[in-house]
Amino acid sequence: MNWLAKINLNVVVQRLGPFKSALFLILLISLCLFVGYRLGNYYHQHQAAKLNQQQSRLDALYEEQAKLLERIHTLEVELTVEQMANQQAQEMLKQTAQEHYEDKKQLAFYEKVMAPEKQADGLVIDNVKVIATQSPHHYQFQVALVQQQLKRRHTKGFIDLVIAGSLDNKPTQLKLSEVASLTKKQLSFNFQYFQIISGELTLPENFIPEQIIVSATLPKARWQKYFKLDKSFAWQLDEKL
Repeated sequence: MNWLAKINLNVVVQRLGPFKSALFLILLISLCLFVGYRLGNYYHQHQAAKLNQQQSRLDALYEEQAKLLERIHTLEVELTVEQMANQQAQEMLKQTAQEHYEDKKQLAFYEKVMAPEKQADGLVIDNVKVIATQSPHHYQFQVALVQQQLKRRHTKGFIDLVIAGSLDNKPTQLKLSEVASLTKKQLSFNFQYFQIISGELTLPENFIPEQIIVSATLPKARWQKYFKLDKSFAWQLDEKL
């Protein structure tokens, strides 16, 4: 910019005269304005084109984001449906397995009754079922007895129960007479094929049951010998008797 400082305006005015000097100054100013306008217009167009390019790119990114969000929502719905279907399949499989297990139990029970030659002769304590009632620590129980002798005479006798567990963190066994009000007649059996004996019992509040020990006693009679059978079952609550 040192060359501007070297220009002497007085010399220029004296050489060109006042009119030409003014006209030259006007032309110079007009040229500067024109060049500034053109440069500004070019810069504005360049910025506008760049802004449009950035806006188009941003719109494309927004569109891609919207498609990805839609895809994510679709996958979430599909995952939820698959989870529900998987849960239903597991429940159906569990129900089928439970039904199969119950069918096998019933088949084994009736096989013991109708085909005793496949089992050992004599009295069998087939199973024990226990369900909880609405009253706290109060339960219903059911004992199934089966007669497996080939020559099926009536089997007569009575049963007794002992509940083994823990009372106040100490091993304890409770006799049925201590937790139930059942008569010997209610615990007696007299059958040719099978019989179900049921009753109710109430356990102490701090007692934790672990096992049920069932005893079936056949008193000595003219047609039967004295016999006593004991069998232990894990304490397990059933949904229904």
